[in-house]
Amino acid sequence: MSPAARPLTPPHVLVILENVPLGTDRRVGKEVQELLRGGYRVSVVTQSAPENADCRGWPGLTLLEYPAPPEPRSLLGYVREYTVSFTWACLHSGRARWRDRIDVLHLVQPPDIYIPLAGLHKLLGAAILVDQHDLMPELLAIRQRSAVRPLSAILRWLERLTQRVADETVCTNDYQRKRLIGAGGAPERVTVVRNGPVLDRVRAAAPDPSLKGDATHLCCWVGQMGRQDRLDLALHTVHHLVRELGRRDVRFVFLGAGECWEETRALASDLGLDPWVSFPGWVPETTVFSYLATADVGMDASLQQDVSPVKVFEYMAFGLPFVSFDLQETRTIGAGAGAYVRPGDVQALAAELCTLLGDSRRRAEMGRIGRERVRDELAWEHQAEKYVAVVDRLSARRRGRSPRVMDMPV
Repeated sequence: MSPAARPLTPPHVLVILENVPLGTDRRVGKEVQELLRGGYRVSVVTQSAPENADCRGWPGLTLLEYPAPPEPRSLLGYVREYTVSFTWACLHSGRARWRDRIDVLHLVQPPDIYIPLAGLHKLLGAAILVDQHDLMPELLAIRQRSAVRPLSAILRWLERLTQRVADETVCTNDYQRKRLIGAGGAPERVTVVRNGPVLDRVRAAAPDPSLKGDATHLCCWVGQMGRQDRLDLALHTVHHLVRELGRRDVRFVFLGAGECWEETRALASDLGLDPWVSFPGWVPETTVFSYLATADVGMDASLQQDVSPVKVFEYMAFGLPFVSFDLQETRTIGAGAGAYVRPGDVQALAAELCTLLGDSRRRAEMGRIGRERVRDELAWEHQAEKYVAVVDRLSARRRGRSPRVMDMPV
């Protein structure tokens, strides 16, 4: 819908983002910018952080920040974090509703804890959009290295409650869509919006040969450093490549920050990898893209079957072949742009990486396949149309209907 076709007072979208600040969540940042360009007013409840500085200047955006809770280290820590975040979400959303109507309440998930708040805002007239990034039972299992059956059952129940209160859901891949439909979401109300990069930003990046230092090749890993990302497996892959296969002409750069940054750096030192591995920490997207424009290969060591790694989209956008474990959604998006090995086999991953580094023609062909797929299908410019269409439907429905009282499942 064009801005001219919208009412005099633009629709208002309230986004609740719990687990990271807006300035570090690239997907939500792209969604918010897309809404602002489309004429929406947007408010975001999020943790305060220096990374939010750039967002504060976006015209039409109101940031409702709260102090970030301590990084959780246990199940009790997560309960504490979610309680703090839920409390702030209630306070900020209540104040936002007191000052102005809320046409669409956009819940970024996980965690699936905002069901009571969503139900209240639905009664007050808001349409509910669930933005599913990860599935909590799978995320719990990969972080705990095993399933916790009673807790997994509770998380599945919360999924069903969330789908009952949601008017529409967007998710990142077909695995998630199938699961959310199974949890009660109507097929026509669950839309896949993949997390591809913005092509204009990709095109603006230029290679910088100095980033390779004295090495012949550069291999990059990009992302938030959480336990589910299995950076331990990535470093053991590097160790095998350098120490066992003798490839010492490669520089490895792990771009990002998060709960595992310090321990990952410590593990690299314990493995004797400091001459080959560096950890710049959190850096702006422009810096990340300079590295990717310069690199020869990308790497992912995640074991999450349900996730479409953002890093893989970015590797492909830059024509960068990648190595990863053979997971359903990674192969679905990567296809011929990546080289895949049995999940968890770090020796095979190192061997595949070694082979790829030695075959420039194969790297070029894989890079071409990835770049074309992003350009023609996966780029944010294509995916954003689906996201905005969902929000347009919800805001139009909110203005033209009475609020529906949800019926909670047993």
